[in-house]
Amino acid sequence: MPPEDNQVPLLSDEESDKDVAYESGEKVHIVGIDEPDDEGLLGTPPFSWKKLWLFTGPGFLMSIAFLDPGNLEGDLQAGAIAGYSLLWLLMWATVIGLLVQLLSARLGVATGRHLAELCREEYPTWARMVLWVMAELALIGADIQEVIGSAIAIKILSNGALPLWAGVIITACDCFIFLFLENYGVRKLEAFFAVLIATMAVSFAWMFGETKPSGTELLLGVLIPKLSSRTIKQAVGVVGCIIMPHNVFLHSALVQSREIDHTKTGRVQEALNYYSIESAAALLISFIINLFVTTVFAKAFYGTEVASTIGLVNAGQYLQDKYGGGLFPILYIWAIGLLAAGQSSTITGTYAGQFIMGGFLNLKLKKWLRALITRSFAIVPTMIVALVFDTSEAALDVLNEWLNVLQSIQIPFALIPLLCLVSKEQIMGTFKIGSVLKTIAWLVAVLVILINGYLLFDFFSNEVTGVMFTSIVFAFTGAYIAFIFYLVSRGFTSSAWRRLSPAK
Repeated sequence: MPPEDNQVPLLSDEESDKDVAYESGEKVHIVGIDEPDDEGLLGTPPFSWKKLWLFTGPGFLMSIAFLDPGNLEGDLQAGAIAGYSLLWLLMWATVIGLLVQLLSARLGVATGRHLAELCREEYPTWARMVLWVMAELALIGADIQEVIGSAIAIKILSNGALPLWAGVIITACDCFIFLFLENYGVRKLEAFFAVLIATMAVSFAWMFGETKPSGTELLLGVLIPKLSSRTIKQAVGVVGCIIMPHNVFLHSALVQSREIDHTKTGRVQEALNYYSIESAAALLISFIINLFVTTVFAKAFYGTEVASTIGLVNAGQYLQDKYGGGLFPILYIWAIGLLAAGQSSTITGTYAGQFIMGGFLNLKLKKWLRALITRSFAIVPTMIVALVFDTSEAALDVLNEWLNVLQSIQIPFALIPLLCLVSKEQIMGTFKIGSVLKTIAWLVAVLVILINGYLLFDFFSNEVTGVMFTSIVFAFTGAYIAFIFYLVSRGFTSSAWRRLSPAK
């Protein structure tokens, strides 16, 4: 942490104290490492492995959202119920996720500001506050799942000695790990997350080796699209878990941890190129890890009577009952991987929460206070959940369905502002997306929103009963659709966009 941070007031409204993703002293220095300062004025500098290494980090932090406990639960349920048949969808959903995250990174690099900051500048107060509330709700929903997943892992590793609520308290303390590592610089924090991702990779690869899924069926599942009415719910879940609203906000801020010269087009393009490479590599690794989980449960439980009853709480025990101890009990291998997923995703959730709050509200808070507020938003409701649902696996599964619905509702409120902003020359300058990419991005957004709309319709058609509850849901749906139309129409018709000094 730079010395001047100690001089920052707890809260300031002065222009000079506007909230930023990273202070200048916190950024990793990139500009002209071994090159003249004026290189890049006329074009993009040549590829450098050293620079790729220095740019590597934000994409891997972003990829953790693709490996959180909610995604792992979607993977294992897809494998147990649909077998290998949805692996192709997992691959293409990851590609869709990569497209969205690259657009988020493009926005952050080209403008020097992240999505929450730009939303604060570009929308009227009422719309900005709605977007902020929606982003916070999405983050809370994701965080509850992540904390509960971590708490389940702690309960397993302690042989039940630590109940869910104790695991929640332990997981809540991860914000202090986050603050401790942040004091030593961005690269130390990124190295810590790399260790957690490696732990997941080793754990689930070990499970893959123990269960020995069919390589032929795996390859056919990836290459040959197959979908049936029986597996449509799992298919929707696979796609729905890939795009996390808070992750769209997060990535646009993470890329600002590198110091680049925004006055030179070549330098900005260079950064975009390196971020594209490292994000693709990070999501390839996340795809392989998700593939391990899906195929392990496809091999172990597809076509069995227990397939539809498997969730995070009992998955490890089912594996243990089927495959026994071995050199190291598979129950604990699963728990270690789940713990790494839960801990890493809760810390990145804290990170995302700071950017979202600071960006939308322009609050210049001390880091420890922002982290404490962000964690409290999720930990308080999670503690209630842990106390209420600790003894009921079925109730925890129902809660998880509601949390998935909560996050699905928020997706348009991250996607639509992102696509509108990256399409505007006044915002992006020469780095606005072209007509072809714009068309593809909007088609992907419509597809994802429709898929999640199907999930919402299916869920509420089964859950909504009673005149009063039905009336409330219809009123909410009307307001929800109207706000989506407002965001889209504003993005296509507004001409009063503020110029934010993009690279030229």
